[in-house]
Amino acid sequence: MIEVKNISKSFEGQMVLQDISTTFEKGKTNLIIGQSGSGKTVLKCCIGLLEPDKGEVVFDGNNFSGLKEKNKKKIRQEMGVLFQGGALFDSYTVEENVMFPLNMFTKMTLEEKHNRVNEVLKHVNIINANNKYPSEISGGMIKRVAIARAIALNPKYLFCDEPNSGLDPKTAELIDQLISQLTESFDMTTVINTHDMNSVLQIGEKVAYIHKGELWWEGDKHNILNTDNTELNDFVFATELTRRVKR
Repeated sequence: MIEVKNISKSFEGQMVLQDISTTFEKGKTNLIIGQSGSGKTVLKCCIGLLEPDKGEVVFDGNNFSGLKEKNKKKIRQEMGVLFQGGALFDSYTVEENVMFPLNMFTKMTLEEKHNRVNEVLKHVNIINANNKYPSEISGGMIKRVAIARAIALNPKYLFCDEPNSGLDPKTAELIDQLISQLTESFDMTTVINTHDMNSVLQIGEKVAYIHKGELWWEGDKHNILNTDNTELNDFVFATELTRRVKR
């Protein structure tokens, strides 16, 4: 479980997060929705790319925000991160991309690394693509390779930034289901920043809505459409309408 306790963050005097407190539950897909930039800021505070102006992020009882940089390494090794767009290395093959964290953080033999790479690629339904480069595979495959890389170290925590960005609706749904299945199989605490209401309605086991920098609503995919929260209803309607127009 990840606990976010009273975190605030501003940029150049503009408040993005204001006294946000919530929990992200183990074994569940926890989604953050809301104004542009708010969910991404929560994610960056959680993984340590940003320090909150105040408040703390706690991983299973360990106050990550209060640790010195060298002491954050152990918790970071337990994180998997899926960046928007996949962020694969263009000059690396699929196999080399997935192997990258194993080279960085483990003392595995080369054979063990190859075995682990093939294992996680199988988890994301990619076969016989080890020697291909990112330019030779589809956008959906790039996301799946990026997911394989994110879970290569068998993380306790998985962070996903707009995992469906740039994908067609059918591929986006497949990525959602893959993340949901892996979360359950690996019993990870998964946190997803998204603007895709289809993702919310498909896999939103815990949903946090941030409005004007504040935590405005929490719930799940079953009750998000039945809330009397005016701002959330406006956000859901506007987001869904935009998605349908783009389709």
